Amino acid sequence: MSEPQPVHVAVYDSFADWEHGYAVAHIARPDWQRDPDRFVVRTVGLDRSPVTTMGGLTVVPDLALDEIDPAASAMLLLTGADGWESGQLQPFAEAAGAFVAAGRPVAAICGATFALAGAGLLDDRAHTSSAAEYLTASGDGYRGADRYVETDAVSDRGVVTAGTTQPAAFAREIFATLDLYEPATLASWWKLFGLNDPAGFFELTAA
Repeated sequence: MSEPQPVHVAVYDSFADWEHGYAVAHIARPDWQRDPDRFVVRTVGLDRSPVTTMGGLTVVPDLALDEIDPAASAMLLLTGADGWESGQLQPFAEAAGAFVAAGRPVAAICGATFALAGAGLLDDRAHTSSAAEYLTASGDGYRGADRYVETDAVSDRGVVTAGTTQPAAFAREIFATLDLYEPATLASWWKLFGLNDPAGFFELTAA
């Protein structure tokens, strides 16, 4: 049996706990998955020092950023935090560029989309964020305003983007990118967690 492929979840001080909650929990949870042994969640920090989330939780990273190999990863997942606009988290934006160059998916929500925009990673991809004006403020490196889409979440050629109020839609696009569920199962998942339709629960339990 092959080793599960890591989904690398970036962690840093003030990262927004709620933004990747659906995605991380359901990647780690085998229920309904096409291949329950395919992925494993691994947290990655700037180094291995503990960080404090926006909700005040302490997280000790499994790995430091310089320990991961994009080519051996299933995805890099980035959430919002106070450090994106200041450039404090720029090493993670550079890592995202390395993932894209290696043909590996990157998923970014809220402030992380600001960094991807500034790094030029959204220039030739359909994308979204919390607001179009937010990405425009990311600087001269962003030339993708004409590719901005007013929607809950977008996936284009391995880059997933979403705004801060869309954690379920963010997860939906991550699951589709990873091929985590059969299409019908993903539709039922979205029905339950995205549309608040209890019929999705009964469809999932029947599956």
